Amino acid sequence: MTETIIRLAGRGDGVTESGRFVPLSAPGDIIAEDGAIVAGPHHQLPPCRHFPECGGCQLQHVDDPAYADFLADRIVAALAAQGVSVPEIRPVHISPPRSRRRASLRARRVGGQMQIGFNAQASHDIVDMRECHILRPELFALVAPLRGLLVRLLPQRANGGVRMTLCDQGVDLLLEKVVVEGLAGSDAITSFAARYGIARLAVDDGYGAQTLWEPDPVTMTLGGVPVPLPHAAFLQATAEGEAALVAAVREAVGDAKLVADLFAGLGTFALSLGGKVYAAEGARDAAMALKAAANRLQRPVFVDPRDLYRNPLDSAELSRFEAVVLDPPRAGAREQIDQLAGAGLQRLAYVSCNPKTFARDARILLEDGWSLDWVKPVGQFRWSTHVELVGAFSR
Repeated sequence: MTETIIRLAGRGDGVTESGRFVPLSAPGDIIAEDGAIVAGPHHQLPPCRHFPECGGCQLQHVDDPAYADFLADRIVAALAAQGVSVPEIRPVHISPPRSRRRASLRARRVGGQMQIGFNAQASHDIVDMRECHILRPELFALVAPLRGLLVRLLPQRANGGVRMTLCDQGVDLLLEKVVVEGLAGSDAITSFAARYGIARLAVDDGYGAQTLWEPDPVTMTLGGVPVPLPHAAFLQATAEGEAALVAAVREAVGDAKLVADLFAGLGTFALSLGGKVYAAEGARDAAMALKAAANRLQRPVFVDPRDLYRNPLDSAELSRFEAVVLDPPRAGAREQIDQLAGAGLQRLAYVSCNPKTFARDARILLEDGWSLDWVKPVGQFRWSTHVELVGAFSR
């Protein structure tokens, strides 16, 4: 008997009516008796030659309407698992192809050849990147030249890493597990950086990043403010995704004049809000970068280098604010949520990159009298199973 794919599971496999999981299938596909996939209306031709081997993408065979449904369904399923009523789900933002402005690639020298790319699916093998439909062109253009540089710096069978970020001045490169020895190594680095217009080039041999090239201090403009960019600092993956998240946060916060931004990072949200902002961030380099940027332009942002896991704001501190922006790591913010639940404030914008921990925290808030008004899904990691969101809570 043939079966039809009715939805996508959390890891991207298609699921039939009988509950059978079928890799590389899309909603509407027909699964023949011999297991062959007969493409349905949402099955598209993957644009990249490396799909599905490359681990950078899992869903290039799915068209945008089905992909948007998949992202929204992940949030709905997580909320349902916690017994939370599903609120309004806003239209899904999907960042366009070739828009990723940061990436972490793997590198390995094999003989006289250098492999650079993402790991293969569920493997430590490297897919040697010859094209990429998710990276910004400025980043991908450096992959081939980097092969020539790294083959001179890495010993045989050695593994390394390449962190690439598109900042205000150009491309910021951090080479990991790389040792630059002698005059020849230094000359290779500086010649490469000058030839390809690199904004900053640093190496990390295991003892921290060392900047070897930076003609001008590198910055990332957030909320119209150039912020000094620490090595390997967290940034939203695409400019388009960042704009969607910021717009949703601004709507959720409304006209609040006194706002707390918790897990503030470099100030993606703190620098985009009106009124006075208290910004708490546990990573000291990010906190100091935000403080320097805000002070330079006299923005009303008070930065507190505070570990919110060990020292969350208590209910009394939180009650001083009209609204809170919360943007925790994937583990969520259970310690801070316990304090937020009983705080005397009216609005909360919760930014999350993990629907499961978001749903867990949402249940705690709802049990203490909060309402979840709407959720905005954001797909910055196009063709992956990763989804981000903004949830708007109110009293």
